[in-house]
Amino acid sequence: MTLSPTRVSTTGIRRLTTTLYGYAFLDDFVLLYPVYALLFADTGMSLWQISSLFALWSITAVVLEVPSGALADAVSRRLLLWIGPLFNAVGFALWVIVPAYWAFALGFVLWGVGGALCSGSFEALAYDELDRLGAADRYARVMGRVRAARLVATMAAIGLAGPVFALGGYPMVGAGSVLACLLAAAVATRLPEHRTRPETRGDGWWTTLRTGLAVVRQDRSVRGALLLVPAVAAVWGALDEYTPLLARDTGVAETTVPYLILLVWTLVTAASLLTGPAERLGTTGTAWLLAGSALALAVGAASGTPAGIALVGLAFGGFQLAEVLADVRLQHRIDESRRATLTSVASLGTELVTVATFGAYALLGTTAAHSTVFAVLAVPYLVTALVLARDRPATARP
Repeated sequence: MTLSPTRVSTTGIRRLTTTLYGYAFLDDFVLLYPVYALLFADTGMSLWQISSLFALWSITAVVLEVPSGALADAVSRRLLLWIGPLFNAVGFALWVIVPAYWAFALGFVLWGVGGALCSGSFEALAYDELDRLGAADRYARVMGRVRAARLVATMAAIGLAGPVFALGGYPMVGAGSVLACLLAAAVATRLPEHRTRPETRGDGWWTTLRTGLAVVRQDRSVRGALLLVPAVAAVWGALDEYTPLLARDTGVAETTVPYLILLVWTLVTAASLLTGPAERLGTTGTAWLLAGSALALAVGAASGTPAGIALVGLAFGGFQLAEVLADVRLQHRIDESRRATLTSVASLGTELVTVATFGAYALLGTTAAHSTVFAVLAVPYLVTALVLARDRPATARP
């Protein structure tokens, strides 16, 4: 029996997207997420030592982000997607087997390496495989669902970490995290990859990196699309870390704070599922989305009430939508051979702006309440919205 091209395409799309969703879920289903800081403290680590571990993690990601993207364009992206979780698994295993500072540090380095290998590779493989199946227009919808799968996995891991910890302590929580990583690696081997290998053209990773950065310098539309990603993704990604403090300042009981955070992430997850229809917004619509979300963030934070936290959740959901749309804009403007490289450059920009936002928050927070800092940091989104609205003719999608 011979399948029609439509049936073949539909079957291929379903297989690809199901595998992508499964991989994304398992990649973020890490039971250690909500308790690893407790593990460090219970081992006797000082606050300075714990902070140095987080810094080491960030530095590893920053240093390797772009080179790993170039490597993904020079070799198999699927290869990196199944190797990355294995680095994570080794790091998590070290934490619970050898609970010492050097093991925690090495584990964070391994986690940073694993994350860098997958960053850029995932988006590039997803876009190119959808494009091969004639479904590049579904990329926004697929990536929205990928984000939703990751968020659901994180919330599920947070919910299960307590019972698992009660059952077997840190060793069992660590074992569950390692198992999730191994399953993610196994799922990655099922991802399709049909692109022509760059090495057949004689390109190495250094050449790929150099030519990819040259594209950014020479093409204004690519440069604008690349800069939009950190402009949209970084600030709210940093504010997320301070949302529990904002929620507590509303006057609710400590036991109520987790429920408010769960509400925020439920709204963000719901927004992730709307990225398909949201792609029709265009540049002007995206500018209005950013402006409206910035207003919701400022008003919700400044209100100092639990209801205001719901507005913050709506704002985060809007930023999540805009972040996916910014990624879509970038993918439409870059070619297959440099896709992972330039996606990683955008991720590097996000990391750097996120670190700068942490610094700005610390500076503002020494004299102002959390609600005030949140409201002030809504301003960059208004600026980005204004730039998008003014630059609409130059950045219209081809």
